[in-house]
Amino acid sequence: MSFRLTRLFTATLIGLSASATVLAAGSQLVWRGDVTTARGVVTDVAKAWEKSGKGKIELQPFNTASGIDAVAKGTADLAGSARPGIGGAEQSLTFTPVAWDALVMVTYPSNPVKNITLMQLHEIYMGHITNWKELGGEDAPINLYAVASPNDGVEYSLRKLLFGRGNQPVAAPRLYVNAAKLEEGVTLDKRGLGATTLGNVASNKKLKVLSIDGVTPSSSTVASGAYPLYTELYLVSNDASPKAADVKEFIAYVTSSAGSSLLRSHSLVPYADGMALASGDAARRAKIASTVGTRANAGQAMTTAPAVAAAPAAAAVAKETAIAQAQTKGKGAKAAKETKGSVATTAEPSQFARVVASVSTTAHQGFAGVRAEAFTVSDNAKRGGKFAKVTADAVTVKGKPVAKPAAPVDSSEKPSGKIDTPKAAAVKAAKAEPKAVAKTEKKTAAGRTYKVSAGDTLYSIAKRNNVDVTQLRAMNGLKDNNVHPGQVLKVGAR
Repeated sequence: MSFRLTRLFTATLIGLSASATVLAAGSQLVWRGDVTTARGVVTDVAKAWEKSGKGKIELQPFNTASGIDAVAKGTADLAGSARPGIGGAEQSLTFTPVAWDALVMVTYPSNPVKNITLMQLHEIYMGHITNWKELGGEDAPINLYAVASPNDGVEYSLRKLLFGRGNQPVAAPRLYVNAAKLEEGVTLDKRGLGATTLGNVASNKKLKVLSIDGVTPSSSTVASGAYPLYTELYLVSNDASPKAADVKEFIAYVTSSAGSSLLRSHSLVPYADGMALASGDAARRAKIASTVGTRANAGQAMTTAPAVAAAPAAAAVAKETAIAQAQTKGKGAKAAKETKGSVATTAEPSQFARVVASVSTTAHQGFAGVRAEAFTVSDNAKRGGKFAKVTADAVTVKGKPVAKPAAPVDSSEKPSGKIDTPKAAAVKAAKAEPKAVAKTEKKTAAGRTYKVSAGDTLYSIAKRNNVDVTQLRAMNGLKDNNVHPGQVLKVGAR
């Protein structure tokens, strides 16, 4: 090999070695996430990052769920999302807002409809408006498109604004894996309509972007808050990642002046430029909710009717127990009357007539160790309240009994128009108690026993015999609190 060739070979090796050293010094990060953040935030910034010698960003755009899951599992260092974290495994991740984007509705370019209202959009998603004619267009069905994942960033954020919860089911039979595929579908369908973001379609001439309530979506109308359907774009990271420091450096680069300039080129508003949007978000959501007739900032899941209805019942029974306590502790009839009055004013229509229930509460010190049972035997029309003719059986686990056991309720009793208060029931029971004890209580060689009568409960038997319920269960080998008439229980020693 000639001397000249040797020198060239050596120089080439030195150059390659230097390049490898520079590349090795930079960060090697994997980004995965939604198409929206990939197009508007990451792609151009990643190129600038790599060109500056800071390292390489491997881009894997797909959808929101795949990116967040990858960061949580450690198979990606960064993710992109058009929604904040929503609980579960996402609580351990950091969602850093970097930009504001407009949620927009797109349709076919030749569609004559140019504007829809928030109310119309709400009704379209609910399936109440199904024809373009209702929006001032042609007499043709609206083909509504959506991304399949209920937790997709664009879909979640839009439904959160329109319905108060991001997982609201909607009437969109045409589903796609991400916003890019949705946009492709709409470009081929003259009757199509779907949600994406302004950053995705600002330069796409194959799609028409609709205005909302007469306001055209743009970076300026988003920045001013005039366009109502805007959302944050986030970069998602894991602080426990071994590359957490490199990730933070990249996010700082995105929000720097160089990164912000690239965001603006995609019709985005850098997050720092829209701080007024963050402070006015609650008012914005309340206004939208008022317009479409739904609740702003509702929870992720709606409470079922039985769960809502059961709470007033439990609270009312606990109030009745408080009445018995007030009377037996010497607080007087006035205090008891006031307590009972609060029950009457908060009770709902009689949903629980003929309900037998047991309630225990430890929520307040004043009710420590108190258990109560309620038997409602008449309906609202006859008795005038949900808990008409309720008999209370209250027992304090520690100390002396606070009330005598109530007489059993005869479900076949005819209405008399008179409502038995817990005090009256306790007085009646007290008068009847000596006979009942004499009739059902016996002493044997093995100890005292008690024969269960109709209407008895384990709590009333324990109280009658000054025995703790736990001890009573243990003495009789009971696995639960169920007893039946005619059953003979051990209640103590001789």
